[in-house]
Amino acid sequence: MSAYDPPDEPQPGAPVPYGGAGPAFDAVILAGGAARRLGGTDKPGVRVGGRRLLDRVLTACSGARTTVVVADPRATARPVVWAREEPAGGGPLAALDAGLRHTTAPYVVLLSADLPFLGEGTVRRLLGALRDAGGRGARPDGVLLSDSDGRDQPLVAAYRTDALRRELAALTAEYGGPAGLPLRRLTGALGLTRISDPVASFDCDTWEDIAAARARIREHGHVLDEWISAVKDELGIDLDVDTGVLLDLARDAAHSVARPAAPLTTFLAGYAAARAGGGPEAVAEAARKASALALRWAEEDAAEAPEASDAAGSTGPAAGRPASASDAPTDAG
Repeated sequence: MSAYDPPDEPQPGAPVPYGGAGPAFDAVILAGGAARRLGGTDKPGVRVGGRRLLDRVLTACSGARTTVVVADPRATARPVVWAREEPAGGGPLAALDAGLRHTTAPYVVLLSADLPFLGEGTVRRLLGALRDAGGRGARPDGVLLSDSDGRDQPLVAAYRTDALRRELAALTAEYGGPAGLPLRRLTGALGLTRISDPVASFDCDTWEDIAAARARIREHGHVLDEWISAVKDELGIDLDVDTGVLLDLARDAAHSVARPAAPLTTFLAGYAAARAGGGPEAVAEAARKASALALRWAEEDAAEAPEASDAAGSTGPAAGRPASASDAPTDAG
């Protein structure tokens, strides 16, 4: 893909189709390509929004029972199983075959490692569509995304594991193995349904794509979510919290106490939540308590301000000090 046109985005808080835990699945990520259009650069290691492309994809499929990355081992933000196609560089079909050998779940999410905007919601959507379609007649073998031009993206898809194994076995019987065969030899034999999603299917094939992805995540409507995700990955935190609650706490601390109190208070609320066992509920409770304290602090300041003003505007004994000889009028004559 060499261009990116933002589609209409879902409104914040809109329900995600096919939500919930969803069916059990494994993930296979193909990360061993040559990246010729990037001049041979290690594409999975290119950073977008401070995170490697591979790590961004790993976050999107964090609900997988097993995540297999077909590539040479490297440092990753999440634990994975490593696999390698035979021979190395044997193509995507050989890589799929190598990765599939480590899977046991009834569904497999097959992904490339260059998808900067893929999220957990899209993975759940693919799996939910595949699961639910079985009750409406002919059971599809997979559900894949299509891009902004309507083209199929078979490396952003969910498949039935038994269907993949069946077709790989047929290709091996016919050609002696999957090495060197194009992926369409397999997908062309599968019954597939499609979901249009120009954002999640956006892949980074060129430096122009990388630049477009980096620019988009810094747009006003995306930067905070992207930053929070990057920090969680960097710190090894797998916790979804209501950022609005923390932003409200920061606002209350800044307005009611002092601006430097905002980051310090949110840190202390996070620490308290961790000591209480963690989880979104613990974060919300700690934030509630700290916010209430900040408001009480402000109420005291508001109550004391009129008293101080009255005292400053008064003179002599009425100002609250006892009369003394120096207060008495003197005889000028």
